[in-house]
Amino acid sequence: MTTKAIALEKFDGLSDIELIARAIRGREDGFEELVRRYQRPITNYVFRMLNDYDASLDVTQEVFIKVYNSLGKYSSEYKFSTWLYRIAHNAAIDHIRRKSPNQQSIEAENGDGSYQLQIESPNPTPEQDRERSEWRTEIAAVVKCLPGAYRELILLRHSQDLSYDEIAEITNLPLGTVKNRLFRAREMMREIFLERGFTRR
Repeated sequence: MTTKAIALEKFDGLSDIELIARAIRGREDGFEELVRRYQRPITNYVFRMLNDYDASLDVTQEVFIKVYNSLGKYSSEYKFSTWLYRIAHNAAIDHIRRKSPNQQSIEAENGDGSYQLQIESPNPTPEQDRERSEWRTEIAAVVKCLPGAYRELILLRHSQDLSYDEIAEITNLPLGTVKNRLFRAREMMREIFLERGFTRR
């Protein structure tokens, strides 16, 4: 077993909260493990908000610096991942505002949020896998067409698999607004799919 594998195995049984406590006590390996666990999904989330790879790396680095400096303020009342995504959300929004200072926020839309977008299906055949790959590519293209406020909620819900409550906590939006915007975002996506002539078999 390699040194890296041994190091990873050492942390397998530790929760995020235990790693945070370890980091606060001055054990750098605790924070390093948190970064290892979350760096890829956070980078992916930020990239899909910004559509800029270099900027996403910079913002992600900024996120983890903020996390490290704020560990003492973290409350175990909340899931660490929710707290982390909220910091990432704020950092990405700050970057967008710096880049486009005149960008306006989007008001809440009406809708009941009952429609569910199905992206993944388990145990695909090779043919289904190819079709699913095409479908994911098409979804990614359509998601990019959404206004930023809607795009972020779709990413949090369907790419990061967060609950409505977690999304509300991360974005600091009322729960009803989250559901309304997600409903509207899915309707926008459906309309774009139809315009592009892409329907799922």
